[in-house]
Amino acid sequence: MESSEEPEVLLPPPPVIPPNVVPTQIKQEPSPESIKKILKPNRVPMTRRGTGSKGQRISLLSNHFKVGIANAGGHFFHYCVSLFYEDGRPVDGKGIGRKVIDKVRETYDTELASKEFAYDGEKSLFTVGALPSNKMEFTVVLDKVTSNKNTGSGSPGGNGSPNESDRKRIRRVSQSQTFKVEISFAARIPMQAITNALRGQESDNSQEALRVLDIILRQHSAKQGCLLVRQSFFHNDSRNFTDLGGGVLGCRGFHSSFRATQAGLSLNIDGSTTTIIQPGPLVDFLIANQNVRDPFQIDWLKAKRTLKNLRITVTSSNTEYRITGLSENPCKEQIFSLKSRGGRDGNGDTQTVDVTVYDYFVNYQGRKLNYSADLPCVNVGKPKRPTYFPVELCRLVPLQRYTKALTVHQRSSLVEKSRQKPQEKMRLLTDVLKSNKYDNEPMLQSCGVSISTQFTQVEGRVLSTPRLKVGNGEDLIPRNGRWSFNNKKLVEPAKIERWAVVNFSARCDTRGLCRDLIRFGEMKGILINPPMDVFEENPQFRRAPPPVRVEQMFEQLRQKFPDSPPHFLLCLLPDRKNSDIYGPWKRKNLAEFGIFNQCLAPIRVNEQYLMNVLLKINAKLGGLNALLAVEQSQNIPLVSKIPTIIFGMDVSHGSPGQSDVPSIAAVVGSRHWPLISRYRASVRTQSPKVEMIDSLFKPTPDNDDAGIVRWELLLDFYRSSGQTKPAQIIIFRDGVSESQFNQVLNIELDQIIEACKFLDENWSPKFTLIVAQKNHHTKFFQAGSPDNVPPGTVIDNNVCHPQNNDFYMCAHAGMIGTTRPTHYHVLLDEIGFSVDDLQELIHSLSYVYQRSTSAISIVAPVRYAHLAATQISQFLKFDDMSETSSSHGGLTSAGAVPVPELPVLHPNVCSSMFFC
Repeated sequence: MESSEEPEVLLPPPPVIPPNVVPTQIKQEPSPESIKKILKPNRVPMTRRGTGSKGQRISLLSNHFKVGIANAGGHFFHYCVSLFYEDGRPVDGKGIGRKVIDKVRETYDTELASKEFAYDGEKSLFTVGALPSNKMEFTVVLDKVTSNKNTGSGSPGGNGSPNESDRKRIRRVSQSQTFKVEISFAARIPMQAITNALRGQESDNSQEALRVLDIILRQHSAKQGCLLVRQSFFHNDSRNFTDLGGGVLGCRGFHSSFRATQAGLSLNIDGSTTTIIQPGPLVDFLIANQNVRDPFQIDWLKAKRTLKNLRITVTSSNTEYRITGLSENPCKEQIFSLKSRGGRDGNGDTQTVDVTVYDYFVNYQGRKLNYSADLPCVNVGKPKRPTYFPVELCRLVPLQRYTKALTVHQRSSLVEKSRQKPQEKMRLLTDVLKSNKYDNEPMLQSCGVSISTQFTQVEGRVLSTPRLKVGNGEDLIPRNGRWSFNNKKLVEPAKIERWAVVNFSARCDTRGLCRDLIRFGEMKGILINPPMDVFEENPQFRRAPPPVRVEQMFEQLRQKFPDSPPHFLLCLLPDRKNSDIYGPWKRKNLAEFGIFNQCLAPIRVNEQYLMNVLLKINAKLGGLNALLAVEQSQNIPLVSKIPTIIFGMDVSHGSPGQSDVPSIAAVVGSRHWPLISRYRASVRTQSPKVEMIDSLFKPTPDNDDAGIVRWELLLDFYRSSGQTKPAQIIIFRDGVSESQFNQVLNIELDQIIEACKFLDENWSPKFTLIVAQKNHHTKFFQAGSPDNVPPGTVIDNNVCHPQNNDFYMCAHAGMIGTTRPTHYHVLLDEIGFSVDDLQELIHSLSYVYQRSTSAISIVAPVRYAHLAATQISQFLKFDDMSETSSSHGGLTSAGAVPVPELPVLHPNVCSSMFFC
C-alpha cells in the first residue's frame, strides 16, 4: 500500500540471550586493542570465473549496438570553463552555459583552430587534440538572454522610460548581455584507455574517456532542443506526451550511454520516461494541478510553492523568465513606481508615479485582462526589485520537469502508459537510432566513432524450473513461472483462533467475507475460528484525522477485550491504494500492542483475492505457503550442509522533492536454517538520500542498540537454528550503482565482519556478496517473436562486463510490457560457488516469495527488505514523528537536520514476517 507519510525507524528491544548460551559462544565486547586486530583489506570486485553451462540454450537480441573507434590512438583534452558577467560576477544561472559556449565557438572559430567541442553545460569542455593555448579568454555578447534584471516599460516594478531614446537604449540592454569566458587546460585523456577497459584494465582514464563520449551524446541532444535528464533525452513532441492528470504529463524519450562489454564497446539505447509540467497558460496548469473549477478557487499559497523556479513567457514576447514568487497583493492593488513622462523635478531627480500592475497593463500597455484584477501577480524579479506580470499573460514553456511526488493515480497511470511490448520497443529503438543520426555528429566523427544499427546477438540459457513442495508432501511444478494452489494445501498452515474484524467504513458484507475466508482457509489447511467480534467505525469519526480514527477503533477494542486483545485483526479499509489510515493503524498494532494484522480493501472479492489474502496472513502468523523441494530435502549446494544465513539489504528514500525526509535502511535475515524461505527484518532511519547503510554495527558501551546485524539478525539466526552460528553469510544488496561497489565491499561488509567479531572474536564466517540492480537499461528480445524471454533466462556473455563477475537474469514471466532483467554483480565469493550453482540458487530465491504464486523478478530477500522499509516508513507523518523523537536522532551528513528514530516493534511481532 502506497503512502506519502514520512518514515520512522524501528529500534528493536535489547536481545534476551538464552540462558544456555555460555561465554565461549557469545562473548562480551572485546578490548579496543582486539578491535584494531580486525583486518580491513581494500577489496575490489572479483573477476569472472567463467560462464554457466546449465539450461536450455536460446538465441536472443539485446539493445546494445556495437561501436567502433578508428582514432583509438588519439587523446581527449579536458578544459575547465569559467563564465563571468561583465562586472566579474560568476554566472550561476542554469541553461546559459551552452548558449555562451556556442557563441564563443561561432565568434572565435579561427582562434580555436576550428576545433569541435564536447561541453557538459557546466564546468568541463573536451576536444579531440589540443587547443592552440593552455589558457584562453574571450568576451562575447548574447542577445535575448533570459534574465531577471527586467527593466523598462514592459516590466512593471522596474523603472519606466521617459523618452523614445531611453526606450531604445533599455530595449537594447534587456536583450543583450556581455560575458567573459576563461578556458584553461586540465588534463589529457588517452582514447587508448577505452581499449584497455575492454580488456578488463579499467582505470580513471577509461571512465573519463567513456564519460566524454556520453557528454557528446548529451550535447548532440541539447542542440536538438531536448530536455536532458542525466543520460535520458526528451523531445518537445506532443506524440510523446500522455496526460497523467493534475497538470502533469508523462513524457516518453530515450536513454543512451556507452558501455564496455565482453563483445567490445557498445551503445546502450532504451526507452525512458519522465514527468513534465503541462505547457501553456499558467492558470490552466494551476486549475488542473489543484483540481478546481476556476482561477478564483486556486490556493495561492500552495501555488507559490508549486511555481517556484518554473520558466514562463509572456503574451506577445519570446523572452523567458523564471518565476521567483507571487505578489502579496492582488493585481489591482499591487503598486509599483513608474517613471513619469514629465521629465525631472526641481532637484534633477526622475519623477515617478505610483500605478497598479492592473492599470499599467490595461491603460499603458493596452492589454485586455479578463480575470486578473483580484488574483496575485507573478514575480520574475528579485525580492528587492520585483518584476510583476498578471497571471493570465503568463505561459509555461514546454519540457519543464515535474519533480514533486506523484499521486497514486498518477504513478499507476504513468506505469500503465509507459509499457511497450517487446516488438514495439524494438521498433522504437531502431527509429531512435536512425532519427538521431549519430554518424553525422561532428565530434563523434573527429573521434572516429561509428555505431552499428544492428541489435547485439547474445546467447541465453533457460534454467530448469525449481520444484516446490506444498501440503501433504505433494509436489508442485510451476509452469511459465507461475503455479496454483487449486486442490492443494499450504505446506505449513497457521491457526487463527483469537481474532476480530475492524471496518473503517468500507462498503462490504463483513459477515459474508468472514464466512468465505473461513471456508477457503479450511480448503488450504488453515484452521480459522469464527471472529470474536466485528467492530464498525462510528460514523461521527469518519471525517476525523487518521490517528483519531485509529485511536477510537482501539478504544472499542479495549472496551470489549480489556485484559487480552485478539491475536490477529483483519482491517477493512475504504480506499484501495492510498488510505491514510494505513500508517497509523500499522504503528498502533505492530509497535504498541504487538497484534498481527492484515489490511484489505474488499472491492472485488473472489477466490483469487481470498487466496492472496490468506498467503499474506499465513506468512505473517509464522506459517509457510510453499517450500523449494531442494530446501526441504536439504540438497542446496553449499547451503544446506553448512550453516548459512542470507541477508537482503535495501535503502528506501523519500519521494522526489522531499529532501528532508530520512532514508529508511532495511535488512532481512533468514532464520530456521536449513530453510531459506523464512526471514525477519530490522529497520533504521538514516540521513536523507544516503545510500550506504551506517547502522549495520554500532559498538555501543551499553549494548542497547548494537546495530542491525549484531543483536537482531545474527542472534536471531543462532536462536532459531538450534544454537548454531552461521559459517557462511550470503548478502544480496539492492539499489547501489557501480560507483558505490567499493563502498559496499569496504564499508558495509566491514561493519558486518565487526559484528561477527564482537559476538566471537575467533569467528570468521565466509562471505558471498552480490549486488542486485533493477535500475539499468539492458533488455533482451526473442528475434521475430512477440513474446518476452521465458522465465529462468540467464545471460552471462557479450553484453556483460569485460572482466567483472556479472550476469543478467529474467527469473519471472513478463506478462505486460517488456521484461526488465535483474543485473547481478558478484563482488565477493569466499564460499566458492560454481557459476551454475550460484545462478541456480539465485533463480530458486525468486520462487520463495511467500506473498505470491509466481516467480518474482528479484531474489525474495531483497524484495522483503524493500517491503519492510516501505511499510515502516508509513508509520507516521514526518512532522508528527520529528516532534516526538527528534531528541533521539543523530545528525545528517550536513550536520543540521536531526534524523528521528522509529518506535520499537513489539516483542510479539518483531521476529515475524510482518512485512508480508
